[in-house]
Amino acid sequence: MSVVGIVEPTQFLTFHLDKEVFAIDISKIKEVLEFTDLTHIPSTPDFMCGVINLRGSVVPIIDLRLKFGMANGKRTVNTCFIIIDVKQENGTTVIGAMADSVKEVMELNPDQIEPPPKVGTGLRADYICGMGKLHDNFVILLDTDKIFSVHELNTIRNTSVPLPNQHERAA
Repeated sequence: MSVVGIVEPTQFLTFHLDKEVFAIDISKIKEVLEFTDLTHIPSTPDFMCGVINLRGSVVPIIDLRLKFGMANGKRTVNTCFIIIDVKQENGTTVIGAMADSVKEVMELNPDQIEPPPKVGTGLRADYICGMGKLHDNFVILLDTDKIFSVHELNTIRNTSVPLPNQHERAA
């Protein structure tokens, strides 16, 4: 049984958080960046790492490990930011999601995607739009519009955010 709304082959970017493999619909991804210095913003949620300057625009970076209740991970040469367009009522917002590493782009047919499990994932059920079957393994397909909800984006947006510059470095 395939997931409602996915009716044709769809490409997903897969990435790691700890030992788990997650995926995001490639049409929502703007680019993938190497880890870079962040400007930390006080009084923001724990899962917000800070902001980066992306070609003159302020982009908030969310640590998906912390957002999902996982243990904080070490930064490595593979740590990266996945820059995502998130749909909102009045347009789109650009958010960066920090991942341990990017794996690959894979294409799944509708018959390779199962509905999300109702229990047992450790994630909120509405964060998962499906489970991709790849060989004998499952990949957790994320719904970024739900993960980065209007409420959470408003919390981040209402923080006074300066543009990072070369003199501001992460501690």
